This record gives sequence, structure tokens and C-alpha cells, in this order.
Amino acid sequence: MVDFTLTDEQKDLREMAHNFAEKEMRKVAWEFDKDGTWPQEIIEKAWEVGLMNTHTPEEYGGPGLDYLSGCLIEEELGWGCSGIGTSLAANGLASAPVALGGSEEVKKEFLGMLTESPKLASFCLTEPDAGSDVSGMKTTATKKGDKWVINGSKCFITNGQYADWYTVYAKTDKEAGHRGISAFVVPRDDTIVIDKKEDKLGQRASNTATVTFNETEIPAANLLGEENKGFKLAMMTLDRTRPGVAAMAVGIARSAFEFACEYSKERQQFGVPIAMHQAVAFMIADMATKIEAGRLLTWQSGALLDNGLRNTLAASHAKRFAADSAMEVATDAVQVYGGYGFIKEYPVEKIMRDAKIMQLYEGTSQIQRLVIAKEVLMGRNVNEPIPEAIAKQDEAKAVEEVVPA
Repeated sequence: MVDFTLTDEQKDLREMAHNFAEKEMRKVAWEFDKDGTWPQEIIEKAWEVGLMNTHTPEEYGGPGLDYLSGCLIEEELGWGCSGIGTSLAANGLASAPVALGGSEEVKKEFLGMLTESPKLASFCLTEPDAGSDVSGMKTTATKKGDKWVINGSKCFITNGQYADWYTVYAKTDKEAGHRGISAFVVPRDDTIVIDKKEDKLGQRASNTATVTFNETEIPAANLLGEENKGFKLAMMTLDRTRPGVAAMAVGIARSAFEFACEYSKERQQFGVPIAMHQAVAFMIADMATKIEAGRLLTWQSGALLDNGLRNTLAASHAKRFAADSAMEVATDAVQVYGGYGFIKEYPVEKIMRDAKIMQLYEGTSQIQRLVIAKEVLMGRNVNEPIPEAIAKQDEAKAVEEVVPA
């Protein structure tokens, strides 16, 4: 029988994450949102209890958790506060390319840095003129002797202002489009400038900044994977991180749903709680279905990875559906609250603002549809294995087929 029965360890992890979200995040979430405050104390506590760097292998000081367990944790963090949760989870996005493409020495140095103390790393792919279309990237990396020299700006970088190192994607062949991009791990130094902290609609407790590299020199050994194969590495990374993003979207939706349920049973109109009116009851029912479906898609996308199977299609299904559902559920929660839902004094207003970014970062909902359509039309086998020896070859083929030159 196929099921998602959780192990005792996974149940304990989920309970620990929920308790942390409830006690350390939720109580302050709305204050942090109001002022856009940086949650340093919460980050240090989360690192201390093991809720950060969850997929970092044990040999580099991490817990080496499976991807399904990571999804359980990220749902609870999204339920607590997705802004703070994004700050806690961003190390996973930055460190995945290092784990996939770094040399043993690089992995020991940079992954070890995150597990030895509560330090942060950022993933630097997006640019002002290169969002969904990364082939328009203008940041360059030029080989000079035994060093690479990086120049360019990256925008919308999570934790950019506070990161100790960056995973940076840059053009090493300007004429080759996405096939001329390479990936690097870049320690922070005086040549790296934080130009702008964004004043965002939602997830305001998460730092989002523009990071500029000015003649930034790094050792040649800091190249991740092969030269001009950085786009492939980015896609392999996103297959591994999108399940967690989907899980966070499920957590946001669940939070909005719970507030809406509670309010609908308390608010009286026409002599009865509004939950007794079919129009509201059906909204609540639809919310519940979307959350259950989103969670199952999310768990599937993580479980495929844990079983050594390719999850590109499943991860895009999960990310697209969970993100869109989070926005729909949060918007309906505001509707259940009526006029009060539009006022900052009530919780669902913040949740609706937080939900919107889930449809945008780590691949917009439109990009997920593009991936899904290509995968479906190509008739890919969802149970296709990705043994380590052929993983890069298979992923490269997938990228060539899915992304136009």
C-alpha cells in the first residue's frame, strides 16, 4: 500500500517546528511585519534547535534530513510567519549548488561555515533585466590567472544584506545565452556592496536586497560544477528547493484557513454564525480541499527525491498549485472577515500580502506551467531514476528540452 505515513522521527520534527513557530515566530510576526524588522534573535534560536540547514549532510555538520522531513518543517515555519520562515530557509537555496557542484574542500569550508555558527548565505541569480529569462544575465565572471573576477548586480536577494557568502551565477560566455552561465561560491568582502533594501508588500521580516559585485576576486576552485554549466546547476537546485517553497505556501494557506474558520464561527450575521451560511461554509470547504491537495503534491515532490527519482514535474506541480492556492485561500479568508479583513488590526491582511510572493519567487506560476507543459508533452516518466552517476547528464538533457536557447 502506498501512503505518506510519517515516521516517529518525522512526527517529532513537525511538532518541534510547530512549537517553535507558535512560541517564537507567531507572537511577534505582526510586529516584525509592521516595521520590517530583522529577526536576528529568532534566527539564532532556530539555528540552535536545528531548524536551519536541514539538508546539509552530516559530514559537514548538518542533520542531513530527507526532503519530506524538510517539507514538514517548512510548512510549520510558513504557518508561523512566512517572512521569518523565508529568512530561516534561504540557506538551503544558497547551499544546494555548493552541495551539488562544489569540490570537497569548498563544501567543507562553506557548508561547514553555516553549521558551525548561525551564519547566512544567499542565492544570487535574478537581475533587474534577467528574471524568468536568465539568458539576459549581465553579471560576468572573467578568468584571470588562478582567479575569477566577478562584476555585476543581483536583485531581490533574500538575506543579501546579512549573508556571509553568496552563490553567484554569472556569464562566462557572453554569446551562449543560458549555456554560457557558470556558478560560483563567493565569500563576502569589501568589494561587495549592498545597494538597496527593498520595502516589500509582504514577507517584510525577510531581508531582500540588491547585491553588487565590483571586481570581486575569488579562487578558481570556487567554481561550482563545470564552466558554462551553471544554468543546469540552478535547475537541479530548484528541483530540490521547490518542494520546501510549496510546503511554506501550504503553511500560509493553513494559517489563513484556521483564522477564517475561527472567525466564521464567532461572527454573527442574520442571527447565526456566518459559518452556518452556505456561501461561507462552501468557501471554507474549498479552502480545506486546496490545502489537502497542496500538501499531498508537496509531499510527493519531496518523496520522489528521497527515493532517488526525478521530481522536476512533481516539484512544478506542487509549487504552482500550492502557491496559487495560498493566494486564493488567503484572499478568501479576507472575504470571510469582510471589511475587518481589510484592516491591519486583523491577521488575515498580513497573510494575504505574504501569500502573493509565493507565486513569484523560485519560478513564477507561469514558469511552472511552462515546465509542466513541456514535461507532459514530452511524455516524461515521473518514475525516472536519477542515479548519481547519470544525474548531471539527465538533468542537462531536461534543461535543454524545457528551456529555449
